[in-house]
Amino acid sequence: MSAKPTVLFVCVHNAGRSQMAAGFMKALSNDQVEVLSAGSAPKDTINPIAIEAMAEVGIDIANNVPKVLTPEAVQASDAVITMGCGDACPFYPGKRYEDWVLDDPAGQGIESVRVIRDDIKLRVENLLKELLPA
Repeated sequence: MSAKPTVLFVCVHNAGRSQMAAGFMKALSNDQVEVLSAGSAPKDTINPIAIEAMAEVGIDIANNVPKVLTPEAVQASDAVITMGCGDACPFYPGKRYEDWVLDDPAGQGIESVRVIRDDIKLRVENLLKELLPA
């Protein structure tokens, strides 16, 4: 049995999209995937609306802290999922990269953030199927 796959979720501020994606991956993978998240320009705190939207589906991301993206985190990952950070994300050959085009929840109300959250959940479920084939 191989080591757990590692997935890195990256957005600009590591305060909304990547935190929600990491929350879903942790919850849905039953600890079969190592989950990292980071931002190219991280904020000090997580978006409170993102925390609220995740709490509605039973996932607590309130105690997470935005982290700065490091080359080491990218190198340690099997899959790197970027969300609108473009060229700020370092590229290493041999890594799996996927760019998820998602609205930024920053400054949006809970209704809009729920739509983004549900979109992220579907994408995480699909990614899980690829990372952990039955």
